[in-house]
Amino acid sequence: MGYNDKMRMHGLKAIVLAAGLALAGGMAQAQTAPAAAPSVPAAEAPKAPAPVAVESPAAAAAPAAATTETAAPAAATPADPTLNPDGTHKNGPTPGIGQPVDKHIGIQPQVTKLGESAAHFHNWILLPIITIISVFVLILLGWTILRYRRKANPNPSKTSHNTLIEIIWTVVPVLILAVIAWPSISLLAKQFKPAPDNAVTIKAIGNQWYWSYEYPDHGAISITANMLKEKGDPTLAKGARYRTDVDGPRLLAADNRIVVPVGTPIRLIATANDVIHSWAIPAFWIKIDAVPGRLNETSFIVDKPGVYFGQCSELCGARHAYMPIVVEAVEPAVFAQWVAAKGGKMPEAAKPAAAAPAAVAPAAAPAGNTAETPADNAAEAAATTNQADQ
Repeated sequence: MGYNDKMRMHGLKAIVLAAGLALAGGMAQAQTAPAAAPSVPAAEAPKAPAPVAVESPAAAAAPAAATTETAAPAAATPADPTLNPDGTHKNGPTPGIGQPVDKHIGIQPQVTKLGESAAHFHNWILLPIITIISVFVLILLGWTILRYRRKANPNPSKTSHNTLIEIIWTVVPVLILAVIAWPSISLLAKQFKPAPDNAVTIKAIGNQWYWSYEYPDHGAISITANMLKEKGDPTLAKGARYRTDVDGPRLLAADNRIVVPVGTPIRLIATANDVIHSWAIPAFWIKIDAVPGRLNETSFIVDKPGVYFGQCSELCGARHAYMPIVVEAVEPAVFAQWVAAKGGKMPEAAKPAAAAPAAVAPAAAPAGNTAETPADNAAEAAATTNQADQ
């Protein structure tokens, strides 16, 4: 064998040896990778329970806190500030306010700005105009009777037209109507002005023959109001509650009153379940029909605390006269106590509770990051091992 053949032989052996070493290195790397792969779960296995162990005390405390919060209202439900311990009404009506007065005429004293405007319009615009027109027509009629009687006027006048008089009796009534129209339309617009967003919503539902009420923004408080019977009424059930002077006048006292806060806008939504009724409180200058299948809305603001009475003002059946309406206006703080006593919740108190989960979420994020850190470290360690093997 020549020199060149020996060199070729050595080159071939070197190539075969290199290929063998490369193949052996690949097999060793393949065997090292499976061994390293299980090492990641092995590293995660003991650390996986760590996040659970950290979160479980909070999770266990949360139901305990919820149970404590649930039990607290049940154990300390506030008393109704408008009722006595025996369930009778604590506050009675003010004489001459919010109720009819025997042998009196005129509009009841108003306790809303709308009612005050309407009473002023009635007393100082309508009544004077009505009085002047009535007196003028009476004087004109008396003068005509005396001046143009047969004895004083044996030859009657044959005048059939007078242009000046015809212009006067056309223009003057138009001017009178214009004077009345402006405040009248303004008052009507104020009466049906939509309530603001912070208004307390009350839904009044007419039934034959009682009223039911709902406070949809205060935890769905529901109230049913029936007329209180007289003490000597033969239909009064044994042991049943009867009317007293604190409850209100005869035929106007109800067993349950609706409560509204003073100085706060009230949105009243009226409807009915059977026939047409009408919800009316004269001291508020409010009268709105309650029609089945329809929602009618009005608003008002009560300026003075007190008890105010009204009744259904639409003929609705045999016991139409026995559907009283009683509203008790109280200070806002007392109203909040009343809502709590009825099992409701003020809208302002519900907003922080709704925002609580968002506040807890950032606190939970570090725990999640801590739980993920061991897995990330294990992955980095595996990558480093693979690189070292290569």
